[in-house]
Amino acid sequence: MSDSGYMEVDTSPTSRQADGDASLIENISSSLEDHQAQSSGVQMPKDADVSMDVDPPAAPDGPEGASEEIGIIVEKTTTTTIETSTILPRESHLQSNPQQTSSELLQTISPAALSNGNHPPQSASNEAESSTPINNHDNHYPATVDPLAIFASRPPAFQPTPAQTDTRTVERPRIYRTGYVYDPMMMLHCQEGYIPTAEHVVDNGAGHPEEPMRIKRIFARLAEQGLIKRMLKLEFGQVVMEQVMLVHGEDLWNKVQGTENLSDEYIQESKQYYEQLSLYVCRETAHCARLSCGGVIQACVSVCKEEVRNAFAIVRPPGHHAEPDEHMGFCFFNNVAVAAREVQRKGLAKKVLILDWDVHHGNGTQRAFWDDPDVLYISLHRHDGGRFYPTSDFGALDMVGSGAGEGKSVNIPWPGPGFGDADYIYAFQRIVMPIAYEFAPDLVIISAGFDAADGDRLGECHVTPAAYGHMTHMLSALAGGKLVVALEGGYNLKAISDSALAVAQVLLGETPAELEAHQASEVATEVIYQCAKVQSKYWKSIDVKACEPPEITAFEDGSSAVTSIPDLLKLHRSWHMYEKHQLFQIPLANSELENTFGGQVLCSEGVYDAGPKGVLVVFVHDFGNLRVETDGVASTNVHLANSYLINTSDEIVNWVKREGYNLIDINVLKQLPTHFASEGPRMVSKNGPALEARLIRYIWDNYIELSEADNVVLIGHGTGCQTIMDLVNHREVEKKVKAVVQVAGLHSLVRPDPNNDTRRAWFRKSNRIYVPSSHPILEEERIQKRLGGQIFTSEKAKVVDLLNDVLPQIKDFIASKLPLREAVLVDTTASVSSNIDVDVDGVGKTNGHTYVNGNGNDAGDVNGSGNSNQTEAEKSNGSVDPIVV
Repeated sequence: MSDSGYMEVDTSPTSRQADGDASLIENISSSLEDHQAQSSGVQMPKDADVSMDVDPPAAPDGPEGASEEIGIIVEKTTTTTIETSTILPRESHLQSNPQQTSSELLQTISPAALSNGNHPPQSASNEAESSTPINNHDNHYPATVDPLAIFASRPPAFQPTPAQTDTRTVERPRIYRTGYVYDPMMMLHCQEGYIPTAEHVVDNGAGHPEEPMRIKRIFARLAEQGLIKRMLKLEFGQVVMEQVMLVHGEDLWNKVQGTENLSDEYIQESKQYYEQLSLYVCRETAHCARLSCGGVIQACVSVCKEEVRNAFAIVRPPGHHAEPDEHMGFCFFNNVAVAAREVQRKGLAKKVLILDWDVHHGNGTQRAFWDDPDVLYISLHRHDGGRFYPTSDFGALDMVGSGAGEGKSVNIPWPGPGFGDADYIYAFQRIVMPIAYEFAPDLVIISAGFDAADGDRLGECHVTPAAYGHMTHMLSALAGGKLVVALEGGYNLKAISDSALAVAQVLLGETPAELEAHQASEVATEVIYQCAKVQSKYWKSIDVKACEPPEITAFEDGSSAVTSIPDLLKLHRSWHMYEKHQLFQIPLANSELENTFGGQVLCSEGVYDAGPKGVLVVFVHDFGNLRVETDGVASTNVHLANSYLINTSDEIVNWVKREGYNLIDINVLKQLPTHFASEGPRMVSKNGPALEARLIRYIWDNYIELSEADNVVLIGHGTGCQTIMDLVNHREVEKKVKAVVQVAGLHSLVRPDPNNDTRRAWFRKSNRIYVPSSHPILEEERIQKRLGGQIFTSEKAKVVDLLNDVLPQIKDFIASKLPLREAVLVDTTASVSSNIDVDVDGVGKTNGHTYVNGNGNDAGDVNGSGNSNQTEAEKSNGSVDPIVV
């Protein structure tokens, strides 16, 4: 078929038909044609040129050949055929030359096949008159035909018959791939005294950036690359007031229309007013604005009616800044917004996606659909904290729409210049396309400003033509391919021409150019992450976790940039203990221990001295609350956990300081626990963690054993219980250690060495274990019998709560185990009946002469009783001698 309105074979390098394949096609097609001629009685010359349609759509509903606007001849078929346009030989010629080969009989394709595709299409009715429809199945091979059988059954020579000269033709679905809108009349909108920019100049320098040559350069670039002749020119008219009023108010219509009657003097006088709105006007401005808006409307209507698959509207002035009641930012009517409303009004599309990749935020488009649930507006733009044009917070992350349209405005605001391909592609992959697929639009419109292109002096970004092609390619997968590209901004003439070319090539079905290896910038990934957190409230397809920026593990000099949460907690605790309790860090000479536990072994001043009471308390713990709170739950509240730890530690340290004891505080936490065995803790184990065991032995050998304090108290908290038990089993501690306290929570316990009977006997008298009443160890009678009366319970389950609950019992137990160090003489010469009241650590009152240390039971058994008992000698003499233990 040689209709000049249809796209024909392009002989440019982009053509899919290579000249080198001609001989192969001739050999194969000749066999197929002979076979078909025998089965159908229709002659098909072999050497006809092949007409190529790119991605033909399914046949429209209705009778064959039905189309209201353009000539589309349709044959409903389920198989693929090769369509040919030929001039058949005369029957008389065939009869006079029966042995002539088929290749000599073929004629060339009609001249119309080489047309540029811009002629008015032939109507469906006219084409139907020139062709006789036939049964679809008469002209195709059955699905089960063996190609080898076809070649094997080929007759030895071509034997034409009168039936084979039938001039009937086979038609297939035809639709233009891409339409375009362009009218040089739109160049008449210009400043006074405008001189067209020379062809070799990329922008007009000091002149106004929105200049007429923008659309001319784009059209010329597409034409010189052979794209215009492959596209259908869409005839369009000017927008009318009724259409503009779908978005804008009557006042704005009148403002724009009024520019047609402005005098030269008034234009000069109002120049400052319009400059404040980032506009300029002339008497042709209104005409050009109406053409620009009308062109975008026609592109959308033609795509929705399937007259073309997609369309490119090369128009100016742009429109996305024009708000419902105000023109601004080079824009007079909001072309895209009016077009979206028009196709909705006509019932051609209900849900419309507007993707705005202009470097400036499309404030007018967003405001037009602020509360509309059927229009999704997505914008990638420079925001610069609201300082970049249009200089407001309307394009910020949290601007998501209101009412029924809440969630239908998606803003991806770049915080400055310099963003490029990797950043835009990453935004598409993480935000734009997931939301677009979930929205499932009926029509996609791109507000295609090319001022984010590399080289644009206003946008100062670095998006390449290849990236624009890839973004277009991704959007082409939506709405069944119904895509309209409407020009907005872009002021570097070379950049916009190259970018528009890349977009148009994709619209025509070509593969976008390959992108170089790239990685999104850290700033871009952070913007996308913040955007994902906002939009995930409205779109299920947004995966916030997938958008979370990767951690920076090292600086350029190779130093680590990571500080783990355990390290932060450790540093905070060391500082807290020094500031509040004057505890100092103990250096660890072992490098492995220092790397793991550095800064986590603290002591009071004069730890080697005996101190006022000769008592040294060794408190070994982890961040036990974290361990318990993560048992059986999915997450941990680190802030709450830290608060628990400091409060618990403070209670222990305050008590030690009040009693006048020395202190060594050891934190054995290496890292926050994240996984625990599902079967729960083991009840009793033979030993604890190896590295913690080495640490406690190091502290014993270098500090505790060298201390002048003769009375050592070991307190284990959480997993610290396992550490102190390792010390008990591997060092001779019986002489110095007077009490061992384990606040185990639900953690496992380490048993004493079963082969050392002497140590086991000492341990039985000196040890106490505090566990929750739900601890599994309480269910084992054998273990209960072995530990005797050492186990005490609490109703508290968390290890921190357990420590706070049993702390009074711990104090009493330790006091009962410490020997007396000094006696206090109470001299009295009064009679036996005289009473001296001595306050003994809140225990009660003693009568007569006595010594008091507040710790033990040997001083008249004052601990835990109301009165001390006097000997007969004391009663008779009324006095006692001083006693020093």
